[in-house]
Amino acid sequence: MSSQEPPNYIDRATGRVFPDAFAMVNAYLETFAARAGTTLAPLDENGYTQARKGSANIGVNVLDDHGVLLLLAPVMPVPKDGREAFYRRLLELSFLTTADSAFAIDAAKDEVFVRSLRRLSGLDYEEFEDLLDTVGRVADEWDDALKKEFR
Repeated sequence: MSSQEPPNYIDRATGRVFPDAFAMVNAYLETFAARAGTTLAPLDENGYTQARKGSANIGVNVLDDHGVLLLLAPVMPVPKDGREAFYRRLLELSFLTTADSAFAIDAAKDEVFVRSLRRLSGLDYEEFEDLLDTVGRVADEWDDALKKEFR
């Protein structure tokens, strides 16, 4: 896709065309919530909402200016001691265990997150659901395990 082409907000499976990224992600959030039997707030004016999976809170961020969907789930603060072993563990887990997501560190907060970043253009519902499930599953699985191992 060249920088001259407009973004593509069409769901491949259904053919549904969305006027913008916010409308697309809000529709996907509604579908996700209906399938999960829960309620999710739509994106706020900044393009943000939250979802939960187990013990994980997942921030859903539409960064329209950058053309990306960013999913973030906090895991734990970076430990004060044993950082080299901790960082190595995160890198090893990010190799395969995290699937389409990865562990990342927010330097300003000194906190570990599971994150996934995906271009908004061409995003379909199945990808959205998979990314949301993956980030939630990895954060839910590893938040307690990493805290136990490195605290």
